[in-house]
Amino acid sequence: MIFVKSFSTRKRQTKYSRALARKNSLAPDVIALPMTHLAKDRCAFAQPFMKTLLHSLGYLSLCAALLSGAELPPMLDLPGTGQDPTKIDYAQMQVLKGDHALVSHGDTQWKFRLHNYLAYFEGKYWCIWSHGPVIEDNPTQHVRYATSPDGLTWSADQKVMPSSSKKGFRYIARGLWVRDGKLLAIASHDEAFDEKGHVKFFGKSLQLLAWEWQPETQTWKELGVMMEDAINNFPPQKMPNGEYGMLRRDHDRKVSMMFGGVTSPLDWKAVPLTAYQSPDGFRPEEPDWWTLPDNRLLGLFRDNSGSFRFYRAVSSDNGRTWSVPEKTNFPDATSKFFCLRTSRGYYVLVSNANPKVRDPLCLSTSDDGVTFTRMAALPIPAHLPASDSIKNPLKIGPTETFQYPHVIEQDGQLLIAYSRRKQTIEVVKVSLGEIDRLRAP
Repeated sequence: MIFVKSFSTRKRQTKYSRALARKNSLAPDVIALPMTHLAKDRCAFAQPFMKTLLHSLGYLSLCAALLSGAELPPMLDLPGTGQDPTKIDYAQMQVLKGDHALVSHGDTQWKFRLHNYLAYFEGKYWCIWSHGPVIEDNPTQHVRYATSPDGLTWSADQKVMPSSSKKGFRYIARGLWVRDGKLLAIASHDEAFDEKGHVKFFGKSLQLLAWEWQPETQTWKELGVMMEDAINNFPPQKMPNGEYGMLRRDHDRKVSMMFGGVTSPLDWKAVPLTAYQSPDGFRPEEPDWWTLPDNRLLGLFRDNSGSFRFYRAVSSDNGRTWSVPEKTNFPDATSKFFCLRTSRGYYVLVSNANPKVRDPLCLSTSDDGVTFTRMAALPIPAHLPASDSIKNPLKIGPTETFQYPHVIEQDGQLLIAYSRRKQTIEVVKVSLGEIDRLRAP
């Protein structure tokens, strides 16, 4: 099945296509059509608007473009283990070389640290994260930040904003965005609990908000609402058409694509991508997207249904329509991940590839952004070294967890932020030369 935009000839839709649109909870201007139906009608849904275009491009080329998401090769193909993720030995996995540093450590009052994001702005590294009283995402949670001249020595943390003035509300860090020479911090704001007093994702008052760094006063100024009923997963990035894009969830966790951000950081629109519960059980969570070499967008999704695999979808029109998300062979511990295309052209994906536990935190590489052919563990110490900044050591158990990575590239180095046990924010710095050695034949 594929998603296609409807045209003014809405009356020509069949009862089948309209019922299918309702079943998938899509917006009125997005219709789900099975490919067999599309072939049968010979793209009649677009006539007469598309008649001239079909004549020039040809029916086959149009349908090939619409089917582009269904023709992707396997996502994982590693030396030695090939396309079978069950053969990966995580205990014997190669460990990359690099440097490690602590950004912030939990204390008695504020134990929780997660949702870390990085940026490089005005000659400094910046990091923000969710800062809360308990694990996780409870009322009074807010966002803090720290800076570093080299990515390894970090300042004391300070507040982007205080705890919400609304009782029972929380802030969740959502990214740092360098736009037109200014640094913006993004956070969501919503009710933390449901009617029974349990942590809920997400509250009906959900908003996505932006703050702008003020160099003169060394403070953050709230700009306003980026979108109502929205939480993004990573900060905006440019699409091939020059617009910014973000994948968004609403308070019911339905996924859509946000686009805009050009005329104003608060100017956004959205189109639906997928519901939270699909017919095959897929439950999308914490998505990411990136641009492929041919300017298509590839969206990747954590699956909360217990498949322990990523799902993916493709867009050929700057996120307006997407192929149906398909299950991949890439393993995942049901955790957040991040993909970046480096200045050398290849892609790096940082994720919890071990489906049994969030350890190790792995880095995988791909030439085309579709199939990942190398994988190694990040150079994360098993235990934190002694430090004067650690006043309340973490609880020690049989297994550590490392999660929720974000990656930036600067001066030939990758800086990767993550959280340990949701109680610290840490970084590792790995050179592109080290990644090149991993990728060598």
